Amino acid sequence: MARRQMVRPGGRSARVQESVHTAVRELASEVGRDALTVPLVAQRAGVTPSTIYRRWGDLQELLSDVAVERLRPETAPEEHGDLLSDLTAWAEQFLDEMASPTGRAYIRDALLGDPDGSNAGQCSDYAAEQIAVILGRAVERGEAVPDVETVIDRVVAPLMYRILFRPDGLDASYARHLVATSDSAGA
Repeated sequence: MARRQMVRPGGRSARVQESVHTAVRELASEVGRDALTVPLVAQRAGVTPSTIYRRWGDLQELLSDVAVERLRPETAPEEHGDLLSDLTAWAEQFLDEMASPTGRAYIRDALLGDPDGSNAGQCSDYAAEQIAVILGRAVERGEAVPDVETVIDRVVAPLMYRILFRPDGLDASYARHLVATSDSAGA
């Protein structure tokens, strides 16, 4: 039977994770991401390198874990009064954040340290949760809405493709165009 490690909210494990994540963010800002090493992060975080290796495996998996956490939205989507406006504002903000140099670096790190695809799934869940909030508000207002997967397929997927593979000339008008022409702002 496999032993499962239990993590207590607010326990030592959470404190270690927070101190290591903070160290990664601070050091990346100070010395650059490419200069990061496990010993450097460990020293800043006040833990041993073996603690980092035991928990994350290697530097890339640590960077991936930090990236997934940084890609988590900090607030609920803004409400603008109707589905089209709400979804458009969200898509513009999503594009702005993900297409920024920092956002692209986090996407890269999240995927590079993700051998089983769980980080990609978590990031996809973040977007789906935000979209579900937007759609739920529209339902409460009596608007016809598509399902979450339709919005993912018609808005998020093309945005992510362009962010990753064709970022030149990508701007908010592209996000507005996707929402307006995809029929994702109405069922």
